[in-house]
Amino acid sequence: MTEEKKPTLRIAPRPDKAAPKPAGKTTERSQGRYDRARPQRHIPATTPTPEGDGKVRISKLMAERGLCSRREADSYIERGLVWVNGERVAELGTKVDPSADIRLDTLAQAQQDARVTIILHKPIGFVSGQAEDGYKPAVTLIKAETQQRKSGAQIFHPSNLRGLAPAGRLDIDSTGLLVLTQDGVIARKLIGEDSDVEKEYLVRVEGTLTNQGLRDLNHGLSLDGVKLRPARVNWINDDQLHFVLKEGRKRQIRRMCELVGLKVVGLKRVRIGNVKLGDLPLGQWRYLREDESF
Repeated sequence: MTEEKKPTLRIAPRPDKAAPKPAGKTTERSQGRYDRARPQRHIPATTPTPEGDGKVRISKLMAERGLCSRREADSYIERGLVWVNGERVAELGTKVDPSADIRLDTLAQAQQDARVTIILHKPIGFVSGQAEDGYKPAVTLIKAETQQRKSGAQIFHPSNLRGLAPAGRLDIDSTGLLVLTQDGVIARKLIGEDSDVEKEYLVRVEGTLTNQGLRDLNHGLSLDGVKLRPARVNWINDDQLHFVLKEGRKRQIRRMCELVGLKVVGLKRVRIGNVKLGDLPLGQWRYLREDESF
């Protein structure tokens, strides 16, 4: 076993099930004037795989270039906020050459820039998405009084809840870092089929793990008939393992441990990509900082 010292996993008790809904009907709109006749943001051309006749849907190109999600792209196209090779495009399904120059109108860019991403230290007893069996969804914790108080932090506004959704899941019996975002680009990066972002966990276990079992945890297990991607798993101390994964199958770590004779009694996610949980208190949240990225 390794002598490497890692933070100790602490497990908070499950809260009561009562679940008030988040307050506030969002009404805030972007302020200021925008010259809608002049496109502003330039997206460098890439060379995605062409479709059929060699042309690609504009919305697909926009998503592949990290401009916005395909759904957001369709909305901007419908509203005439997308320019291709210097011409405004307003017809859904339009296809263009993969090397086309694509620009967002200033209004669309302002809306993209206003989208927020939130880092939450989820407690046990909260579900990541929709309410289940009377348990509260994690988004109910996003309110002014639970924001981590630090100098210079962006001030919470109820409009930040509009369209806010978890980018990935963290089981009801698990705690740690959960990302909620209004940004389709970030969501795709974290949970898209081609996502390669690391997730790091501290896992307390019961049972006996053989050397072969440890090797299998690193690479050799399958779930639901599908082979898992290689992981990095090692001991922290006598009852705690350190996991680094690049996928997030449902209850993956718990099921992996069961396959090698272990029972998970505590699980905490401490990092996603380059973003760490750090000193964020249990049950509190903060905005993704400008100097952070996944």
